[in-house]
Amino acid sequence: MAGMHRSPLRGLSVEFAEHREYSPGDDLRYVDWKVFGRSDKFYLKQYEEETNLVCYLAVDTSASMGYRGPAAAMSKLEYAQRAAANLAYLVTRQQDSVALATFDAEVRQFVRPGRGAEHWRHVVESFDVSGEDRPTSIGPVLHQLAERFIDRGLVILISDLFDDVPKLVAGLKHLRHRRHDVIVLQVLDAAEIEFPFRRTTMFESVETDDEVLAHPIALRKAYLAEFGRFLDAVRRGCRELSIDHFVLRTDEPLADALSRFLAAREARSA
Repeated sequence: MAGMHRSPLRGLSVEFAEHREYSPGDDLRYVDWKVFGRSDKFYLKQYEEETNLVCYLAVDTSASMGYRGPAAAMSKLEYAQRAAANLAYLVTRQQDSVALATFDAEVRQFVRPGRGAEHWRHVVESFDVSGEDRPTSIGPVLHQLAERFIDRGLVILISDLFDDVPKLVAGLKHLRHRRHDVIVLQVLDAAEIEFPFRRTTMFESVETDDEVLAHPIALRKAYLAEFGRFLDAVRRGCRELSIDHFVLRTDEPLADALSRFLAAREARSA
C-alpha cells in the first residue's frame, strides 16, 4: 500500500493523523472502539508515520556551491544535485510525494509536491539552473520556504551552509515550528575541511570580489580552528532543534555517502 511502510526517509512523528476504514488482516489493536460505538463500523487510528510522506528537497545553488577542490571528482553543486536526485527517486519509489526548491539569496525554482516517474524527471530537469555568481542567504530563504511548504512533511536541506549560523538556525527553527521533520545534509569539499594547500596562493571568495595572497601554511592553523568553530555551531544548532545533521564530502563516492546517511537515519528511527 502506498506509503504504508517504515523507511529512513519517513518522518519520526507518531502523532495521530486520521481514521481509515478497517480492512481484513489489519491489526485490531488500532481499532477506534469509540467510533465503532457511534457508527457500528470498524475504523483504525492511522498515525502520522503511516500516512503518505511529503518530502521537500531544498537545494542550495549559490556561487559557493560551485567550488571543486583538487581531490574532488565534481563540484559541491553537482554532488548536491545528484544526492537530491537520488533521494527524490527513493521517495517516489516508495510512492510518496517529493517537492523541490532551489535557492541562493532567494528561491529560484519551486516544484510542487508530486509522485511518480514523470514527476521525478521534472524534479531532475529543474536542477539545470545554478546560482553562478550569486551569493546565498539561507536563513531568510528558509523562512520563505517554511511558509510555502504547506503540508507537514520531511524537509531535507542540502547546502554547504556557508552563511550566518544564527540566521540559519532561526530559519531551521521556523521549519520545526511548522512541525516539519528536518534533515540537514552539509556538502563540503575535502579542501575546505582539511586546507591542504602548501604553496603561496591567491585565495578568492566565491561569493564576493575579495582576494588575498597568502602563504597557506601560516593560515592553516587559524583557518582550521575557525572552520571547526563553524561546524560546531551548526551541529549545536541542529542538535538543539532535534534536527539530523550529516556531512557529505565530495571526495566520498555518492553511493557510499548516501548509504551511510540512510543507515544512520534508519538506526535513529528504529
